Amino acid sequence: MKFIKITAGNNQQDDAKLIAEYKNSGDLDSLGTLYNKYMHLVFGVCLNYFKDEEQSKDAVMQIFEELVTKLKIHEVQNFKSWLHVLTRNHCLMALRKSAKQNNVSIDDTFVENTEFVHLDIDNTKETQLTIMEKCMETLPEEQRKSVDLFYLQEKCYKEVADITGYDMLKVKSYIQNGKRNLKICIEKNSSE
Repeated sequence: MKFIKITAGNNQQDDAKLIAEYKNSGDLDSLGTLYNKYMHLVFGVCLNYFKDEEQSKDAVMQIFEELVTKLKIHEVQNFKSWLHVLTRNHCLMALRKSAKQNNVSIDDTFVENTEFVHLDIDNTKETQLTIMEKCMETLPEEQRKSVDLFYLQEKCYKEVADITGYDMLKVKSYIQNGKRNLKICIEKNSSE
């Protein structure tokens, strides 16, 4: 993982400034600076899906190439979250594409192809993520914001309170209740 440089400072205002610079000028240096801040996270998500370091490195570069066009047409409020979704979708599409290309020869007719068995696991992950996203939308706004910032964006209680303007005790309550409501919703929708 030496090809990834980790830089500090995940300030959303800095991100917005870099996005605006890129959209106005098309300057790839601005986009590169922005992407470099989160490249280690993109690599981690890719590695989680592909379980292969080289394939994950390739995906990191492919996702940057996608950003060149997609960032110009999308209005992005929170770049880190948006990039996470873009990365996840890229990985899922790559897994689907490779699944379609796996053909079983006539000689393998009576032998189970283990690659197809593992695809069920990926479909299960995708289904669980879809259910979780739908359940997040059902949470009250305070709980949804707090859970998103705490769990998905990995902010601490104080950062969540600072970003949302909620009282610290309220933040803890929103996260606890949001987590419980999310779990109930996911269990309900998973059994259907």
